[in-house]
Amino acid sequence: MAKSCDHKSVGMLVWQSGKLLLIERGKPPFGFAPPAGHVDDDTLFEEAAGRELREEVGLESKELQLLTEGRKDNHCRREGGSWHYWKIYNVEASGDINRSKNETKGVDFYDLETLQSLAKRTEKYLKGDIPDSDWEKSPGLEPVWYEWFKELNIL
Repeated sequence: MAKSCDHKSVGMLVWQSGKLLLIERGKPPFGFAPPAGHVDDDTLFEEAAGRELREEVGLESKELQLLTEGRKDNHCRREGGSWHYWKIYNVEASGDINRSKNETKGVDFYDLETLQSLAKRTEKYLKGDIPDSDWEKSPGLEPVWYEWFKELNIL
């Protein structure tokens, strides 16, 4: 049975030497994104942030700083998942990266130039210039993260 969407999501921005930690999603929605996930009914946003960071990249959150929050229309693979209320955190993290091979194709730190390049690919995808099959093989930024990065003046 498909899990229902709780419409609450967290995203964690982990910076290192001016580079941002991104995963390449191994499951829909495809794209490059910071570690992120659903809050689920039994946890607070902050608890979910720590859990998702551990699950996706193996890091421990030491300190969370709320950057922004708000509702975004974005689809997920859960039943009814067409929008989410997000809380986005800057995270000071510790440990060694150990990515989830189930949820990610890869993980790395990306500089602003690479983020801009990924954003340009996302813009082409959103205009319909890149078909879904090509996007899945070689995505840009996950569209919801393209929006957040614009709002946060990262792009």
